[in-house]
Amino acid sequence: MRIVSKTSQYVVMSLFAVVFLAPLVWMISASLRPEAKVLSVPPKFLPTDAHWDNYRQVFELIPVFLWNSVKLAGLNVIGILIVASMAGYAFARLRFAGRDAAFMVLLATSIIPGIAYLIPQYIVFRQIGWVDTQYPLWVPKVLTPVFATFLMRQSFLTVPEELEDAGKIDGASTFGIYWRIMLPQTKPALAAIGVFTFLESWNDLFGPLIYINSENLQTLPVALAQFQGEYFTQVSLLMCGATVSVVPVIAVFLFAQRYFIQGITMTGMKG
Repeated sequence: MRIVSKTSQYVVMSLFAVVFLAPLVWMISASLRPEAKVLSVPPKFLPTDAHWDNYRQVFELIPVFLWNSVKLAGLNVIGILIVASMAGYAFARLRFAGRDAAFMVLLATSIIPGIAYLIPQYIVFRQIGWVDTQYPLWVPKVLTPVFATFLMRQSFLTVPEELEDAGKIDGASTFGIYWRIMLPQTKPALAAIGVFTFLESWNDLFGPLIYINSENLQTLPVALAQFQGEYFTQVSLLMCGATVSVVPVIAVFLFAQRYFIQGITMTGMKG
């Protein structure tokens, strides 16, 4: 019975894996076909002859867009990790008047939908000269990481106070305790925040369309949208661009996954 149960589980998981991987396989296959054969019926998952010229055309169009996406994703990830970890440590460990009230106010701001303050925010950015620049795509996110701050606070609260007390006895400063003792204990939270932030920035289409007018400042999602016209869509080139855009996402996830596992296996007191 145990063998039958295990076999059934693997069969079900394999079926789910096939269902989830089928669109990805078709996307890669479509990126390697001539435009006339992309939407053939019945659909083919394996191209008979690879048409690598599609990738050549895409890489002639997207280098600037790709660099802008990488730059903005890096600024968002690094900035949010720094700000959220410091704010989370302050809310979790430092004692000051109004700390809990300030944290509740911070959480309350998360219930306000972004579309509600989009127009006032746009007016402010226009008045300070930020429209048609990349500042609106990373500065507000870095300065207001509500969810990331909440996640870091909860992560810091799980760290034993004995570690912090040992640092104080050794004469470490508040920043030294945060940087050398507390922060390394929160690698799973840092990895999760990094992945979520990267995905949000990498897939952002709305922000660049609203705030940026110059083509040389646009991002990869905007470049992919250019392959879709009102009357005609270049499916093969669109699938090439989608394949290129998926690769960094998979790489970031695989990189962060190692830290998830490391955080799970090495939590608690360290000698």
